[in-house]
Amino acid sequence: MKAVDRENRIVVRGRNKLLPRLIIVFSVFVFLTVLTIVSYKLINRYIHTSASVTALYDKWNKYDYQGVYDVAGRILSKKPLQNTARTFRGYSAFFLAVSQTDNTAAQSYLDDSINNLRVALMNGKKSAKGQVEYMLGKAYFYKDSTASYYYYADLAVKFLVAAIADNYKANDISEYLGLSYAALGKSKESIEAFTEALLVRESDTLLLAIAEQYYKSGTGSAAKQYLYRVNTISKNEDILMKSHYLLGQIYIDEGNLADAQKEFETILEKNENYADAHYGLGVLYEKQGDLVKARSEWRKCLRIQVNHPLAIQKMSENK
Repeated sequence: MKAVDRENRIVVRGRNKLLPRLIIVFSVFVFLTVLTIVSYKLINRYIHTSASVTALYDKWNKYDYQGVYDVAGRILSKKPLQNTARTFRGYSAFFLAVSQTDNTAAQSYLDDSINNLRVALMNGKKSAKGQVEYMLGKAYFYKDSTASYYYYADLAVKFLVAAIADNYKANDISEYLGLSYAALGKSKESIEAFTEALLVRESDTLLLAIAEQYYKSGTGSAAKQYLYRVNTISKNEDILMKSHYLLGQIYIDEGNLADAQKEFETILEKNENYADAHYGLGVLYEKQGDLVKARSEWRKCLRIQVNHPLAIQKMSENK
């Protein structure tokens, strides 16, 4: 009987020792689990918000261009030769520039984009060369379009052509190239580039741009075919008015004054304050020998647009 009591006491003491040990083990397990989770979250947050390449890609994939711009700046402040950061700084500065409504801010971002991309082009991998050239071409195109004069169109052409030579593909590359050639007054090259762009997509803007270049090159008959297409597909009133005005000019050149008048009057039915249409009617009346009506239309043009250069010239020539 004593032996049984002794065994029972041993079992009870064993159980009393086991419970605290289980509690300690469980507590340690919970502590380590919580520590692991907290550490993971802190490390992950640090990686994605600190100055790291991982943070760059994370923000880039979220289209957070301001975030990319800022992180790249922090990386470059410590590692000026970090070319990935240099490239991302240039890319993000470009997208920030085109989203600006303030022209001064846009120019500042474009300058930053160009400076960073040119450094990245010198130090980057050959496999990324075409893409950097493409972005540089676009940056120069936008800098040219926001400047007072066409100082940068030649550089836009230079880098876009280089990107094509390096086999970089982009749906809009031919269109940007065509617009840049047009800014330089190179109608033949512009038409070739725009024609390539048409193989990718047709748009009223692109068709009008091709027509304008054909007209400038003295090929009004070819321009008309594109303008007819614009008038068929476009729903943009501004583009349609430009198309009608250009058609009117072509008809005047061809001596088809009746159709020219229809084009100008079509514009004025929609917008009686369209200065170019009044100028066109003035030229039409001048060719018909009615200078009274011609001067009346040019005066209307100048009331709408006081610095209209062609109307000013006509008024000066026909006093």
